[in-house]
Amino acid sequence: MIKTNEFKQLLIDSLNLEDMTVDDIADDEVLFGDSGLGLDSVDSIELVIAIDKAYGVKITDNKNYNTIFASVSNLLAYIHEQKA
Repeated sequence: MIKTNEFKQLLIDSLNLEDMTVDDIADDEVLFGDSGLGLDSVDSIELVIAIDKAYGVKITDNKNYNTIFASVSNLLAYIHEQKA
């Protein structure tokens, strides 16, 4: 089971969010768009690669992409589901 703070640290490290700590990122934090972390499409590619490398999970579900990447908790739940 991947701990939430471990996953948040992966986000920080893989996306070079140098001015952030795990405490700065809420579990329901919006990942993309103008609110929340404000990630963009390039960040999504880097994040998909980092998740595959760190956890061996490939994100290939294009139909539910927006739901999967809606928040930190959604993305972590997807990873856990795929690893089960």
